Amino acid sequence: MRPPILYPLFAGIENIKGIGARAKSLLNKLCGEKVINLLWHLPYTVIDRTYSPQLINAQVGRICTVKVKIIEHIPPKSKHQPYRIICSDGTDDITLSFFKAYPESLQKNLSVGAEKIISGKLDAFNGSLQMNHPDYIGNPEDKDKIYGMEPIYPLTAGMSNKMMRRFAQNALSLVPDLPEWQDERFMKAQNFVGFKATLYGAHNPSALGDCGENSLYRRRLAYDELLANQLALAFVRQKIKKKSGRSLQGDNHLQNKVLAACPFQLTDSQQKVLTEIKTDMASPYRMLRLLQGDVGSGKTIVALLSMLNCVESGAQAAIMAPTEILAKQHLETIAPLCEACGVKVQLLIGKTKKKDRTRILQELQDGSINILIGTHALFTENVVFKDLGFIVVDEQHRFGVQQRLALSAKGNQPDILVMTATPIPRTLILTSYGDMEYSKIEKAPAGRKPTDTRVMPVSKIGNVVTALKRKIDQGVRAYWVCPLVEESEKTDLAAAEERFHTLQKIFGRDVGLIHGKMKEAEKDAVMTDFKTGKIKVLVATTVIEVGVNVPEATVMIIEQAERFGLAQLHQLRGRIKRGFEASTCILLYGFPLSETAHERLNIMRDSEDGFVIAEKDMELRGFGEILGNRQSGFETFHLADLSTDKDLMLTAHKDALFILDKDPKLETPRGQALKILLYLFEQDDAVKTYLAG
Repeated sequence: MRPPILYPLFAGIENIKGIGARAKSLLNKLCGEKVINLLWHLPYTVIDRTYSPQLINAQVGRICTVKVKIIEHIPPKSKHQPYRIICSDGTDDITLSFFKAYPESLQKNLSVGAEKIISGKLDAFNGSLQMNHPDYIGNPEDKDKIYGMEPIYPLTAGMSNKMMRRFAQNALSLVPDLPEWQDERFMKAQNFVGFKATLYGAHNPSALGDCGENSLYRRRLAYDELLANQLALAFVRQKIKKKSGRSLQGDNHLQNKVLAACPFQLTDSQQKVLTEIKTDMASPYRMLRLLQGDVGSGKTIVALLSMLNCVESGAQAAIMAPTEILAKQHLETIAPLCEACGVKVQLLIGKTKKKDRTRILQELQDGSINILIGTHALFTENVVFKDLGFIVVDEQHRFGVQQRLALSAKGNQPDILVMTATPIPRTLILTSYGDMEYSKIEKAPAGRKPTDTRVMPVSKIGNVVTALKRKIDQGVRAYWVCPLVEESEKTDLAAAEERFHTLQKIFGRDVGLIHGKMKEAEKDAVMTDFKTGKIKVLVATTVIEVGVNVPEATVMIIEQAERFGLAQLHQLRGRIKRGFEASTCILLYGFPLSETAHERLNIMRDSEDGFVIAEKDMELRGFGEILGNRQSGFETFHLADLSTDKDLMLTAHKDALFILDKDPKLETPRGQALKILLYLFEQDDAVKTYLAG
């Protein structure tokens, strides 16, 4: 139950004075439906209205606030002229110009002889001072409201800054006095003030430094939010660690057969990770572990050995992939190894025929199937396991947190291993996977050669095609990737098809095309032709980003590479690092190229370390866009920005662990205040959701 002291903040936004139906609709779209959402909607800059000179000394081009007397109205002689009002402060005259004016209104509100406070940008026209459409016109007694620093808010069509400022001030009047949840020494060291004073200062900046990412007000609020996040996840993690599970401990007879059938040995890093997983599985508590490994680092074999450990214990295992292509890829990799040790594996996807589906569901229920591979359809109601003990979730960032938590209900207290080849910066791991244990495969198997990455302007595409023809004649296979972005999907699809037809004129039947709009059967046919070598050049959209394993493909050309995120470019490049041959990746860019895009492409050229690339990606593009598009599995914040608040994130993580150690039930005065913090940032819902799993 949310504490009553917070009720005013979680009331509907219409409870703020002055907000009617129209304003409510606009604010709901702009920031949210509750009072607290408006309070989190901070100004991003300020306009200084403190410059108040005599007009005779005023500097043209500055925002100026002055007291003037209305001298004369000059209506326009044609519709193309402005309505002008001559004013004076006693030292000089100034003309107020209004285009598309309402004369009656101006004559009523700015009557000759009246004194007014005006504020706006000072211009000069024909040697005379002028102010076009003043930002503010008020009576002399309104000077204190106009004079000073004006906060400027992010807005939406129909919402003016004046309205937003008034609503924010009215919302501030609803903020209760809350107990302090931050450590007093930490507050002093950071120069932070109390929560209520912070909110007031953030919405009433007295200098430019009071806005933006380095503002002490924003950083205090960001730290509150990060601490709430880390504290909630710390409690969840502790609960999961203590949650009853089952001990799964195999005798290695299946694992040893698979290792003997493998053409390679596990790396030290793979061995270390496998030991961590098997230790978790052997414990009587539920496992929830994230396995992170760069492209081609060998996560799949680690996952298979972990699943076999489960099968050796007499239970079933499942691996869930985000796409049918990736699910089929896992089957191709896993099936031959399982055959070598007598383990039955099946694939269940949307296109599985009804007859086969009925048989698979029956064999799953009677325990004949040891390992099931598929998409999230594995966890629909009609899929019933005899004894599901271990679940592998691949490419977790494509699944939402809710889906992850729902998996537990499918089996008999199953252990869950989440895998991702998408390099995730440490700060994101703390916020999005803070409820999980964490393993990382550090290095790829020995013998993998580095990729030669080159950055070229698209104007050199003719040279690239000529070089590609030489490579194809030598027996090499290549990917040609065209961008596909949702906002302009049809245009991009046309671009991919156009590139396919252009290359077809050069390479003939050696060229194939694959994209997301094709039917699964069509995609499968094209991929099969590419794998077998019938097709030498595969023109594709980013549908090949994950799950495509063709070791013979060692060349990749990416068109308009500046449109891709670093993490996505790294994933794509990983498609030509599946074998042990040298590979080449050419990044073609168009003009104009922004400074950020230029830096991104240079990072790709200079580094193959996915984790270095991920950190750079977050620095360059910000936390929200690190994976190309916002992904449902990642926590989003109102106030914190992980690309600039790494220091706060790490401090919040340490503070949460300290709190958990010293006050696990939040019973101290600070602990009681921290409960309010959790509810304030709606982490109560997150905790309930996690615990329900």
